[in-house]
Amino acid sequence: MRSGQSIPMPLSEVLARLRKAEAEAGRPEGSVALIAVSKVQPLERVEAVLEEGHRLFGENRVQEAEGKWPGFKERFEGASVHLIGPLQSNKTRAAMALFDAIHSVDRPKLARAIARIADGTGACPELFVQVNTGEEAQKAGVLPSETDALVAECRALSLPVVGLMCIPPVEEEASLHFALLAKLAARNGLSGLSMGMSDDFEKAVAFGATHVRVGSAIFGERVPG
Repeated sequence: MRSGQSIPMPLSEVLARLRKAEAEAGRPEGSVALIAVSKVQPLERVEAVLEEGHRLFGENRVQEAEGKWPGFKERFEGASVHLIGPLQSNKTRAAMALFDAIHSVDRPKLARAIARIADGTGACPELFVQVNTGEEAQKAGVLPSETDALVAECRALSLPVVGLMCIPPVEEEASLHFALLAKLAARNGLSGLSMGMSDDFEKAVAFGATHVRVGSAIFGERVPG
């Protein structure tokens, strides 16, 4: 189980933990991308991490990201932002214009909306299918039993699906969910695994994570918006 609490630490320490986890899992150094989750964080905290040289960030809401990232991307070359929160169909066009990857494709309707826009613009960010591994009623994500069908539909629409994403239930052992996600990804020939957060990202690396999403360990507790 996860504690739900993380003690903020220097970015360099988080990166050192990640590199150590890679080595212990027998994986190449740098094979796991660290997404610094900057949602609901003051601009000065995000800017400080950018000043340290980090360039990959994650946001939950399109509107919040629209007010933050165009300016940061102008100032910090190479800055990249991924959408890791649920995406409403009416925000799809804005999300596709802003984000370099979307980790929350979770239903055929959304996949079709993305495909229509991509056909019109000729561009599409990388996509991850979000899987509700805990089958929680309140949480977004396709059910594990329906994952194969959604991945197949995305491929039929010529969408650039690169992997799967999950957010395990807080009160359950995260490793069980990481193992399930890895199994689903392998079955569908997908190499990307977006899984692991501040309290469990080392476990996620051991199960093959390619992207870990770390917020409070880097920025401290979220500031309510």
